[in-house]
Amino acid sequence: MNYQWYPGHMTKAKRMMQENIKLIDLVIELVDARIPLSSRNPDIDQLGQNKARLILLNKADLADERQTAKWQQYFEKKGCFVVALNARNRNSMKAINGVVAEACKEKIERDRKRGILNRPVRAMVVGIPNVGKSTFINSFAGKACAKTGNKPGVTKGKQWIRLSKTLELLDTPGILWPKFEDQQVGLNLALIGSMNDEILNIEEMAVSLILYLKDAYPLLLTKRYDLSDEAEENCKGEQDAYEVLAQIARNRKCVLKGDEPDIRKAAALLLDDFRSGRIGRITLESPTE
Repeated sequence: MNYQWYPGHMTKAKRMMQENIKLIDLVIELVDARIPLSSRNPDIDQLGQNKARLILLNKADLADERQTAKWQQYFEKKGCFVVALNARNRNSMKAINGVVAEACKEKIERDRKRGILNRPVRAMVVGIPNVGKSTFINSFAGKACAKTGNKPGVTKGKQWIRLSKTLELLDTPGILWPKFEDQQVGLNLALIGSMNDEILNIEEMAVSLILYLKDAYPLLLTKRYDLSDEAEENCKGEQDAYEVLAQIARNRKCVLKGDEPDIRKAAALLLDDFRSGRIGRITLESPTE
């Protein structure tokens, strides 16, 4: 399956970000801790050239802690400030003010030498659809400032949000990029919900997830869905993965007339369980790859 999703409003959003970057001191980029590389828009690096950079590994509560620590080191070596967090948890926000001040230390010192006092740091919040930008802003502000939703494309235009005397945020719509050179990137984005499920083949996505999990996180599926002992062990390819999906369907009473397993319903169940962390804390890519 070819993974691609680039609605027309994303072109407009990218143009708006290019026009506003000159007003910005700091680029705060949210990525999904389960796919830190796949969930980075390559256009952001070019857009944020010569700006202080802060990367937030969001949804870290759903990701493998060992892999998250490796990703923090990876981005720090590239000169970025990094914080792992769960944007829904306001306690996660406490560290961010200090990191923002550290990231913008040179800018604040420059202003001081020029006699400019108390000019707020202006930060642009960027990231792909459904990565949690609006949830982060609302948690950081302690109130509902930005619209949120669990589907991509909720934020359609820019919003300036004054958080305090020292910090202003520019919320921007989530943007993907027009062409995925690596279809694994497209698959990873589809698995975490950054594309519209209605245009995707969720059975194929579920099969790909099963094949990954049985190697990277063996027995998680067996434990979650009460699979037979040999189901994961004997899963060598797509046909075997479909059989695992059929077993999940039977065990969770996802059946059609004639007691046939409802593969599509089981696939939707599996994806929902993965996205919500019910299967376990899972990361789909490693910096060592």
